[in-house]
Amino acid sequence: MDDKIMVIRLKDYAGWISIAVFILTLAISLVIILTPLYSLTAQALHLAENLGMSHEALMENYHILIQYLNFPWIEQLNMPDFPSSTSGLFHFYEVKRLFMINYILLLVSAVASYRYIASIRKRQNYLPLNHFFKWGSVVPLILVILLVLNFDWLFLTFHQLLFNNDAWIFNPVTDPIILALPQEFFMVCFAFVFIFIELVFISGYFLTKRKIKERRKRTD
Repeated sequence: MDDKIMVIRLKDYAGWISIAVFILTLAISLVIILTPLYSLTAQALHLAENLGMSHEALMENYHILIQYLNFPWIEQLNMPDFPSSTSGLFHFYEVKRLFMINYILLLVSAVASYRYIASIRKRQNYLPLNHFFKWGSVVPLILVILLVLNFDWLFLTFHQLLFNNDAWIFNPVTDPIILALPQEFFMVCFAFVFIFIELVFISGYFLTKRKIKERRKRTD
């Protein structure tokens, strides 16, 4: 294989990884900042009523939690209506670190993706990117199927991969916040992420397909 072709392929592979990471971290970031997603889920599940508090108070505690997880300068988590154990606080600290990693990856992959797409536009060869979006769109569909068929397994596997301890297993007595964060809410979050990624991949596929057709018309 010609060295020049090899370099181009390696750039394509690196570009695909950058775009995949960007789309994933963007989807996660949107889920994090879309607090109405939690509000709607809480209302649908009657969480505030079940916890014996107002919806406004529940959302106040949720906002405090999200602010702690999102902002590195907030070092203490103190929810007024939900006491936390040492183990629970440690888990949220681990989640906070993962959030920071997610945002860093989002920024880095955004720059890398921009540079790769700029090189694609310069080469006017959208075929590799089209193939990436085409085959990449299969992954979210598989994950959605797993979500529907066996979310418990997916949820457990997700935590086992990201955490090397059992601090994520909350006791409602010592960490009542878990009652305000039911598994159904995380199912909604997972579904949002997978659907968002699928829509981006489908949009990318048709956009690059149109670019390919336009280029062929110009060369014919």
